Amino acid sequence: MMSFIFSLILLIPVIFVYKFWLIQWLMLLFSFLYILNFSGYLYMYNISYFLGLDILSFSLILLSYWICSLMIMASMKLFIYNNYYNMFLFVLIFLMLSLFMTFASMNLFVFYLFFEISLIPTLILILGWGYQPERLEAGIYLLFYTLFMSLPMMIVIFYLTENLSLNSFLFMDKDLSLIYVYMCINLVFFVKVPVFFLHLWLPKAHVEAPVSGSMILAGIMLKLGGYGLLRFMSLFKLFMLNVNVFFLSFSLLGGFLVSMVCIRQSDMKSLIAYSSVSHMSLVLGGIMTLNCWGLWGALIMMIAHGLCSSGLFCLVNILYERVHSRSLYLNKGLLNLVPNLSLWLFLLISSNMAAPPSLNLMGEIMLINSLVAFNSFSMIFLSLMSFFSAVYSLFLYSYSQHGNYYSGLFSFISGLNREYMLLMLHWLPLNLMVLKMDYILQWI
Repeated sequence: MMSFIFSLILLIPVIFVYKFWLIQWLMLLFSFLYILNFSGYLYMYNISYFLGLDILSFSLILLSYWICSLMIMASMKLFIYNNYYNMFLFVLIFLMLSLFMTFASMNLFVFYLFFEISLIPTLILILGWGYQPERLEAGIYLLFYTLFMSLPMMIVIFYLTENLSLNSFLFMDKDLSLIYVYMCINLVFFVKVPVFFLHLWLPKAHVEAPVSGSMILAGIMLKLGGYGLLRFMSLFKLFMLNVNVFFLSFSLLGGFLVSMVCIRQSDMKSLIAYSSVSHMSLVLGGIMTLNCWGLWGALIMMIAHGLCSSGLFCLVNILYERVHSRSLYLNKGLLNLVPNLSLWLFLLISSNMAAPPSLNLMGEIMLINSLVAFNSFSMIFLSLMSFFSAVYSLFLYSYSQHGNYYSGLFSFISGLNREYMLLMLHWLPLNLMVLKMDYILQWI
């Protein structure tokens, strides 16, 4: 464990003595070395001091490595225009380090500390390299939504440590049946997921963030909420059976309403950001069912959504660099101009609407199984969410690819090798990981 932490720390001096691409190749190398660290055990292994891995933390750390290395590949313009790219790489490595510590930590307070620290580099990415003047407002939204909800959690962690001697994820055998303790711990995770009504920071942050900020927000930051809920649910085993019906219903209703909101969006980035809220509400519903199908389905859906949504943000940014607008009214008829990018958009959107053979389909099947087994009435909202997911995905594709193209477009180049590599490294793992689902199914 410490070898990976030190490898990230020792990348920092390399930033200031060598070029942009070396860091990216080293990050990809670290992700492959990290895969070799997998033991195949379901429970905690590789424990050293307050750090340890299980299948949940291993897969999310691997996703963090992968997305962070692709963030560098997507941000070539910073290197070309010398737009403080050394500082950008420093912020990115600091973010990766904080995410590694968050997912690998077994100590409650260390988890909380790095959970909050990961907010700072994300905020710097939005404020430092965002496109629009409104990025300051978006950064304040992000900061205050998370901080306001997370301070009660810190107080509860101190309470658990002091009164119940509970300071490690390994020993969560207590059963707390207190509504205010439940809400104090889980409110911050509901904001991160985000639940409908607590989601307003997400579209603002996505629209104002640079492509790297959108990738890390969609790919990793939303997963912190699901990870926290999965980690802390063992404290509320009996109590959750009484209150989960409310949160489950709320998440499904919110997912349906957000799907309706998606259809009204004219900004491509905003549409993909709202679709993230819809998908993560399904994950929240799966976690709240408290059964095996729901928990594994939530994990698979988080990984699938991280790759798919990040890839879509990359593709929208590639189109933005050509058209200089993210509006669906101006991005029309692109099938005539950049047909190869249209193919990639089709592949990623088909994954987003859970078409086979994507990992999204596997996750949705497992989550739908768990939710229908929990309560058959959930089928109503599940069917509506699935239908409208297809509606807004096809709306995004058909509206941007067909029709008369805007006459004021700049001269087009069809695509760079770097861009095709970037899109392929999102799409390929998303569709190849389905072949190893037998590993997950053996535990159910």
